Amino acid sequence: MRYAHVGGGGPGAPLLAAAAALCLLLSGCSGLPQAREMGDMALLRTMGVDASAAGVAVTGSTGPRARGLQAEGEPALVLAADRASLSSACLAMQGQSDSYVFFGYVDQLLVGEALAKEGVRPVLDYFARDRELGLGAQLWLVRGAEARQAVTSGGEEGLDRRLETLRHDGDMGIASVARTAGEVYTDLLEQGCAFVPALALSGGEGPLVQGGYGILRGEELAGFLEGEEARGLELLFGGPCGHVLDLALGDEGTAVRVLSARTKSSLELRGEDLPALKVVCKVDARLTEYRDPPGEGELERIGSLVEARERARIEGALERLRSWGTDCTGLGAEAAMARPAQWQALREDWPERFAQVPIEIQVEVRIQ
Repeated sequence: MRYAHVGGGGPGAPLLAAAAALCLLLSGCSGLPQAREMGDMALLRTMGVDASAAGVAVTGSTGPRARGLQAEGEPALVLAADRASLSSACLAMQGQSDSYVFFGYVDQLLVGEALAKEGVRPVLDYFARDRELGLGAQLWLVRGAEARQAVTSGGEEGLDRRLETLRHDGDMGIASVARTAGEVYTDLLEQGCAFVPALALSGGEGPLVQGGYGILRGEELAGFLEGEEARGLELLFGGPCGHVLDLALGDEGTAVRVLSARTKSSLELRGEDLPALKVVCKVDARLTEYRDPPGEGELERIGSLVEARERARIEGALERLRSWGTDCTGLGAEAAMARPAQWQALREDWPERFAQVPIEIQVEVRIQ
């Protein structure tokens, strides 16, 4: 019996391998991906996913496109398909365009409220496994409407610019804390809950406006935080903020812009009872409107008013989150770093303990 020798080879082996590879390329049997011109591709930038009678409804938008030697502008291309699975819906969208539909540029993922109530995990699983999509896209929940409505509300211009406006990015943006699909996916796996910025259609048709934050418990939507509670969630999460407090000081109107927040939590032992969760939020703010420059005493008074307002916001957010058993800003996990032994005794049933543990809130304000 004869055996073929595999691997190694003599001095001529590299030349033989190169010649074989060249023959494959010349014969058109290469395993390499086929090169495509960018002008021949429809680069989807925004994707919306909804529940539907067929199973799932997928909508994609390219945003404005450039074609021709002069890069003439063309309106956004919108594709949509309803199928039993995300895979089949995305495949069906390939046949709706004269160009090759490429999903690798999707950086905005919108999920409709109805689907969020059923569970977002299948969508995140698909993005994690697909070789083109990935988990780097910004994730949004569409409140009170379908994601398809939100995607098509962008019209010929698409949604890219509007969504960039509705997110914090350092000092830019006016509304929501941005969250990627990967960040939400990680929180669901590690904490069992997560928060996602929400969008709403103004007047039921558009344009898109901030809709607070959707709170996921497990993988399903537990509810929304909006208004003062939404601002409280931002303070708990920490980072850049973008809200303004209008304060009434006698006959004068004073405005203070909250720039950022840094929140730390710790477990405070109290005998054999449940340990208390201490939350310290340090707020940086700037005085933006005033009639006369405030003196030291007046500045302290302004700081006290800001502290009271921000404390009320944090208390409102925590009340709702505790009622759902969703520590989605990771207060317990952060407090555990200083007291790992105590955390081990609480970790298994932390959602229930989070609803019961005493919480002490401390707000410190520094005004520029």
